[in-house]
Amino acid sequence: MKKTIQLCLVLTASLLVLGATSCKKKLKDADIKTAIETVLKADADMATTSVEVKDGVATISGVCKDEACKTKCEEAVKKVEGVKSVINNCTVEPPAAVVPPVSDALTQAVADAVKDFPGVKTELKDGVLILTGEIQKTSLQKLMMALSALKAQGLKKIESTGLVKK
Repeated sequence: MKKTIQLCLVLTASLLVLGATSCKKKLKDADIKTAIETVLKADADMATTSVEVKDGVATISGVCKDEACKTKCEEAVKKVEGVKSVINNCTVEPPAAVVPPVSDALTQAVADAVKDFPGVKTELKDGVLILTGEIQKTSLQKLMMALSALKAQGLKKIESTGLVKK
């Protein structure tokens, strides 16, 4: 009888120990979100992203500078305890367009347009073209048409009040 009681006590104690160690505490979505936010905000590349968590599924969003950053965010979130899966809705920032400075391109285009009119002098300031000098009346229309075509390159205005027509 004594052995039976001891055996029952040992079995009960074993079941309690097994039950206590096998039951993991389920993390709350809010706790998982806080842990993810801490990871993301710790890295300047990932700091512009945000996260939502529902039933252990983390959805990240925001703008990343490149694909490597987007992948880095996803991998970092996957490592957080309690995350079952990751939905990566981050977008990649489009690369900045490399455009030559308007003033340089426009200055060259103006020079090309007036090269056939040696009496005309030009001054370009902030997209405004100031014409001075002398030009034949018969050539004026041709010059103005050539210069007006430069509006597509950033020419805002043509001032020709100082231009003498002979």
